[in-house]
Amino acid sequence: MMSRSYTNLLDLAAGNFAALGPAGGGRRRSGSFGSRRMPRVMTVPGTLSELDDEDDERAATSSVASDVPSSAICERLIVVANQLPVVARRRPDGRGWVFSWDDDSLLLRLRDGVPDEMEVLFIGTLRADVPAAEQDEVSQTLIDGFRCAPVFLPADLYDRFYQNFCKGYLWPLFHYMLPFATAQSPNDNGASAGGRFERASWEAYVLANKHFFEKIVEVINPEDDYVWVHDYHLMALPTFLRRRFNRLRIGFFLHSPFPSSEIYRSLPVREEILRTMLNCDLIGFHTFDYARHFLSCCSRMLGIEYQSKRGYIGLDYYGRTVGIKIMPVGIHMGQLQSVLRLPEMQQKVAELRQQFEGKTVLLGVDDTDIFKGINLKLLAFEYMLKTHPKWRGRAVLVQIANPARGKGKDIESIRAEIQDSCERINREFGQSGYSPIVLIDRNVPSVEKLAYYTVAECVVVTAVRDGMNLTPYEYVVCRQGIPSSESAPEVSGPRKSMLVVSEFIGCSPSLSGAIRINPWNVESTAESLNEAISMSERDKELRHEKHYRYVSTHDVAYWSRSFIQDLERACKDHFRKPCWGIGLGFGFRVVALDPNFSKLSFDSIIMSYGRSKSRAIFLDYDGTLVPQASLYQKPSEELVSIINTLCSDKNNIVFIVSGRSKNSLGSMFSSCPILGIAAEHGYFLRWTRDEEWQTSTQSPDIGWMQMAEPVMNLYTEATDGSYIETKETALVWHHRDADQGFASSQAKEMLDHLESVLANEAVSVKSGQFIVEVKPQGVSKGLIAEKILASMKEKGQQADFVLCIGDDRSDEDMFENIADAMKKGIVAPKTPLFACTVGQKPSKAKFYLDDTYEVVSMLSALAEVSEPDPTAGLTDDLATSVSSLDIGDEQIQFSNTRIEGS
Repeated sequence: MMSRSYTNLLDLAAGNFAALGPAGGGRRRSGSFGSRRMPRVMTVPGTLSELDDEDDERAATSSVASDVPSSAICERLIVVANQLPVVARRRPDGRGWVFSWDDDSLLLRLRDGVPDEMEVLFIGTLRADVPAAEQDEVSQTLIDGFRCAPVFLPADLYDRFYQNFCKGYLWPLFHYMLPFATAQSPNDNGASAGGRFERASWEAYVLANKHFFEKIVEVINPEDDYVWVHDYHLMALPTFLRRRFNRLRIGFFLHSPFPSSEIYRSLPVREEILRTMLNCDLIGFHTFDYARHFLSCCSRMLGIEYQSKRGYIGLDYYGRTVGIKIMPVGIHMGQLQSVLRLPEMQQKVAELRQQFEGKTVLLGVDDTDIFKGINLKLLAFEYMLKTHPKWRGRAVLVQIANPARGKGKDIESIRAEIQDSCERINREFGQSGYSPIVLIDRNVPSVEKLAYYTVAECVVVTAVRDGMNLTPYEYVVCRQGIPSSESAPEVSGPRKSMLVVSEFIGCSPSLSGAIRINPWNVESTAESLNEAISMSERDKELRHEKHYRYVSTHDVAYWSRSFIQDLERACKDHFRKPCWGIGLGFGFRVVALDPNFSKLSFDSIIMSYGRSKSRAIFLDYDGTLVPQASLYQKPSEELVSIINTLCSDKNNIVFIVSGRSKNSLGSMFSSCPILGIAAEHGYFLRWTRDEEWQTSTQSPDIGWMQMAEPVMNLYTEATDGSYIETKETALVWHHRDADQGFASSQAKEMLDHLESVLANEAVSVKSGQFIVEVKPQGVSKGLIAEKILASMKEKGQQADFVLCIGDDRSDEDMFENIADAMKKGIVAPKTPLFACTVGQKPSKAKFYLDDTYEVVSMLSALAEVSEPDPTAGLTDDLATSVSSLDIGDEQIQFSNTRIEGS
């Protein structure tokens, strides 16, 4: 059943927002095309032509040969995020606005990695409430002076989009917090934090993403621009963009963790979000763990498996390869070093050294939120003072607790807990002139924060979940100081630093010299703190040198440059492949085809079929004539009728070529008297129902089954939902109904195990769609198809038309042999060869059909133009009687029900 959110997207794309409630605030809706449009930013003069609303209403299936024509000269990068890297302030007199760059914004710093010839345009919201009357003027000012295009969201919509869905639902879920109950209390904006999924909030999220899309449409040049979308706020945006511009080059980077499939699968719109992310060309994550979780979700929920080739990870999504990029973001070295050079920096460092003279300073710098683990850090430090009394009076933990970005009951509870712990520890271990905990609960200027980094012997990060966390990187740079600079603060003695970091933060894998901890284990964390500050000076120097070398070379410019290069590589074939946009709502996707791989044209095959006099038709069964399923599926009456019609044409030889057993196929097609069947991949063969089964090779030695079956039984017992199918000459392990993540791993392990055990046996071990099969060597669908064609030639019926349809790996042998048939001379010269696979996937076939429905429709079309022989399928006596009837002017009409001999 179609998800409700699918139709919601269609309503939103059509501009039907009535169901979402009032816009609120009376503010102008961004992207309203009825008003004056913003000029497109270009390297040559020009404006974007007016786009009619009806253009948004594209057909669910559309052929796209080209998008909006390009009028720009050079490439451009459009960076889209929830907030612009700009600070907006009202003038003191209240007349107008003053804008400046936000130096702390990551988006601003990524420009350093962008090629010089590539222009950068930012799109996002402003952290200011701009009245509707001033929005046009503000937009023009930001475009002209900052190359920023602001998105103005109504206040009510922004609250539902950002506070309710992004921060209240998605952010906790992506940090492994399941909403077991509804939110306890709303924040000051009326948005509930940590509550359950609400359909209205999801609709607001989609609508807000549509506003961003409309702003992009105003400035986009689809053939030359790259679009880089940032973070979980805009995960619905790629589908809007892909629907409008099928060939647009889109990258996405997730700055938060991506949860494991067990957490993610609880999201009611899980498939919608996965599919919209797959409408990108490149998806970036900070760590392999986050990427692995995303790939696992794609496998478990969408059945899409990834492939790794030459160091790149990719997902094949309807003919498009979606790249996966693993690259942790870095810091901006120049910005930090410029602060370190400030005169007040040296003064502040001197003050702190005097304040903490004779003390060993441990430092924590965290936002006040439920995932930073500040209180766990305090408890670990308390335990260290208890178990290692030598640090009493000597070790000081300075905790900078940045003010919370949100509000609510949870934040107040955490703040109170932190305050209580600080007071208790200082009361128990404090002395005259010594407080073991120094809590700084306020906004700390950059100079002061970097000064604390410079004097600290160790930085401690105990976050229980964090997307990246750049605090350790900043600390390492500050401990290094500024080379060859007299104005930089001196780091006493050789450069050294120590890090104690949670294993649950994104930067942990890149800091190989840090002491990694499980912050939930307070006792172990306490021992790690003691180890860090007790370590030899030489070890601290070596670890610092290793960390600084990494941090200084993997800065934010390196990160953005690497992402853009991979995005360019992922999009290099965009304008080479033909593509189609299909699907509704979040089910929309672009199907891209190789130039030599095309959809089978009914008109073309019917024309070739009508011209030919000797035809060979090879059909797989499961996944070709009927959908793949775990249950036993008999052919429908309609399918049997079509096959009988094709078989009754004297110019046709029709074969079912399947891996199923001869008894299974014989039973299913017992009402098809002149249908050929090749069972067990062609080991058993018969030309008609009344003929005896033949074997394609000599009777095999099946003693290997006694060796293979015990091995397969081991994996069957360990893999719930799997089973073994025993055929006369083969063993097949099925795992369609098992957990796919585990079963795929088991299948790979079984494949290696069987190949090792059966290394000296004349068998082949192969994997297929949800199966592992062991069968005799020299048996394949390709060989039996070739044998049938050769036999037709010997009988004087050399094929001048060949149709071969299949859907899985075993059919690829058939496609390959069919392609070589003309070279081998077993078919007539210039014979049309129609090798056709079912579904969009890499294949040796030249043609494809989308599904089994299209296969049956195509066969039905061929049956309609066939010339059935009225005596086909009758016994010899009945055929003679029928042919000798004197019917005069009357006509005998034969129905689909055949008269069959006993």
